[in-house]
Amino acid sequence: MKNDLHYKLIDPEDTISDFVERFWILQNASSINKEIIVIPDGRIDLIFTLSPKELFRVALIGLETVPSQHIIDSGTIMFGVSLKLLSVEYLIGVEISSLINGIQLFPNDYWGITENDLVNFELFCDKISKRIQKQIKSEIDDRKKKLFELIYSSNGSMTIKELSEQVSWSSRQINRYFNQHFGLSLKSFCKILRFRASFQQIKQGKLFPEQNFSDQAHFIKEVKKLAGVTPKELFKNQNDRFLQLSTMAKK
Repeated sequence: MKNDLHYKLIDPEDTISDFVERFWILQNASSINKEIIVIPDGRIDLIFTLSPKELFRVALIGLETVPSQHIIDSGTIMFGVSLKLLSVEYLIGVEISSLINGIQLFPNDYWGITENDLVNFELFCDKISKRIQKQIKSEIDDRKKKLFELIYSSNGSMTIKELSEQVSWSSRQINRYFNQHFGLSLKSFCKILRFRASFQQIKQGKLFPEQNFSDQAHFIKEVKKLAGVTPKELFKNQNDRFLQLSTMAKK
């Protein structure tokens, strides 16, 4: 079956890379609706959507811990901003602890974006980037900034103890921070990041763990928990049903 989901990715400027993972566009250019399964990637997504049924809407997608099934209607176009967790406190200022596997609708003029901006992806990214640069709150906690740098760069493979020692912040305080602000523990978040990295390897046919899993059985169990299927089934990925919005392969 031909895949008529068109997508493109743009990396953010260095000035906002602590807060933004990537900008992305996803469009169903076919004449039929497309079923997809979105699997967790450890990011929150701000999505601007224009579709024949819902017209224009803006939504924030919270952290996901399970796969979610969606239908993208024919003719739908989505411009997205995949946000890192530091953005919650210092950029958007929205409580997301209650948004695990959930969605929050925003005003249709959020960040000054309207449906007229969903015409040119590059101009959209430039407009959002400038808005974010102005929006970022000053005096960022150095411990939090370093904590997320370590978590992301290690794909969640560092232990809580290691992270605590590196940032001089107690494990108890870090876990309290994660549960209060994001709605899940640091350990759970790190598992999602390890799965995210593993998904990239699985797509290449590498069905044995290359991340910090204790053994093959543990690897299969964690993949099945977050993707809903085994690594072998995920590799087959018939009709490109399985997507991680912030890590779609560049075209």
